[in-house]
Amino acid sequence: MTRTQLRLAAVVLVVAIVVVAANALDHLPSSVRAQIDSERAVLTAAQSQFGGIRGAVDDQVHAAPDLFNALPFGKQYSDRMGQASGEIRTAANDVDQLTRLEKHNRRSDREPVEKLLVDEKKNRAQALTDAAALQTEAAHWADAAAHLPEQIPVLERDYQAVHNFDFGPVAADVQRAENDWPEKKSDLESRLAADRAIVTQIDSQWQSTADLRQKAAAGVLSGADTGALLAFEDTLETSAADLPKRTAELKILSAQLHTSWDKLLVDMKDHHDEYQQEIRTVRTHLADAAAKSGDVTSEEQWIDVPRSTYEAMHNDLGMAIEHKPAGKYDFEGEHVAQPAGFAYVAPYSQGSNQYGYWDHRDGRDFWVFYGQYALLRDLLFNHDYRPFDRYEWENYRTYSTRGQTYYGQEGSSNAPKYGTQGTITQNRYSSSTYAKSGGFRDSQYASKSGSYRSSQYASPSAKTPDVDHSPKTFGHNSPSAPRSAPAPRSYHPAPRSAPRSFGRRH
Repeated sequence: MTRTQLRLAAVVLVVAIVVVAANALDHLPSSVRAQIDSERAVLTAAQSQFGGIRGAVDDQVHAAPDLFNALPFGKQYSDRMGQASGEIRTAANDVDQLTRLEKHNRRSDREPVEKLLVDEKKNRAQALTDAAALQTEAAHWADAAAHLPEQIPVLERDYQAVHNFDFGPVAADVQRAENDWPEKKSDLESRLAADRAIVTQIDSQWQSTADLRQKAAAGVLSGADTGALLAFEDTLETSAADLPKRTAELKILSAQLHTSWDKLLVDMKDHHDEYQQEIRTVRTHLADAAAKSGDVTSEEQWIDVPRSTYEAMHNDLGMAIEHKPAGKYDFEGEHVAQPAGFAYVAPYSQGSNQYGYWDHRDGRDFWVFYGQYALLRDLLFNHDYRPFDRYEWENYRTYSTRGQTYYGQEGSSNAPKYGTQGTITQNRYSSSTYAKSGGFRDSQYASKSGSYRSSQYASPSAKTPDVDHSPKTFGHNSPSAPRSAPAPRSYHPAPRSAPRSFGRRH
């Protein structure tokens, strides 16, 4: 063999080795193929188990058609078992597709194979769970029919619990809530009427089943009558258990109307891809709608949140990220972040409300909180309340009405007043973990020292460390009043996604 031929043979051999190696690398991993083999075997066993359950339940239902046809279970059985059968068929289709991908044996198919394995396991397990539930229910009804005479005293007990249910306490709470919040009267009355209707319906059914109960006690009921009485017994048992729960929920809803609450984002930190927020929840319970004082409580806790939530709310330090006013249910709370405390201010045309009033001094209208709500004011404004004027509040209301966050504007500059980049926030939360970790340094509006006191927007007293910065009522014995300003523009941060549920408690 010539040298040229040897070289050519060497090249061919190298290419062949590379091709073989590449083909070896282009196979599904052995562990994945092993999972496919295992699922084939498990599915076969599951199909056999499912068929056995279905056959047993079919036999039981067909052996007593009058009984089961009179029960909700019997009317739903065909559809429910059909759904379970569809789930086991879907699992079988998944395995068929897995077999085809296994035959192709391409490494690039690993991701779809692993997804199919997950789906197949889920469908197979769900089919067996649903079939087993049907088997349990069928056995329950057959046993109940066999022991129906023994259930008559239980039936009587449940009826008395429903028939004699005391609506007095919940009716009193509803009446009080309706008096204080007339706009909720229709809804509260509808909920209470629905609960009372349960008793009316049970009373009617009790009368119509008197003959069946007598026959059941004597043990002479037919299959259809047995099914009808068992169906009533099930409804009666459910009603006896549900009425206390439903009325308790209505009492809770009525009580919610007398409480306002805010969730404030007062601190935040991220470390090694772990994200946390500190939430201050401030609640104010009013004795009645016109109360000039309320019981104010607060609590703070750090909670873990996903990165997406942390980033979505990163602009909202110091803001009320959720607010629920008195006169609303908890599920009607507002979820658009707004400057804390602004929601408690009355419209200027109204003049005042239970929380405070509009005052006019030195040519300017500004909001004053009543002394009874000093604690509420301090918690919402983090012990640094600065009276705001009518123009600023009306701008806030415009944004709030449109479902937008209002960050305000400091004077004629572009600096926002509220939120993480707000000039006021940097002072109110200067001792926060966020501030101490240098968070405010990222703001284009932060002062060089990182403190609001050295900012051009700080008041003379704020710049003086020895001055008492505790909240004061502006306009009374005050050296000077804030100057009237035109309606400010608003700072617009990066787009903010809708607030999400908080994470696990820390």
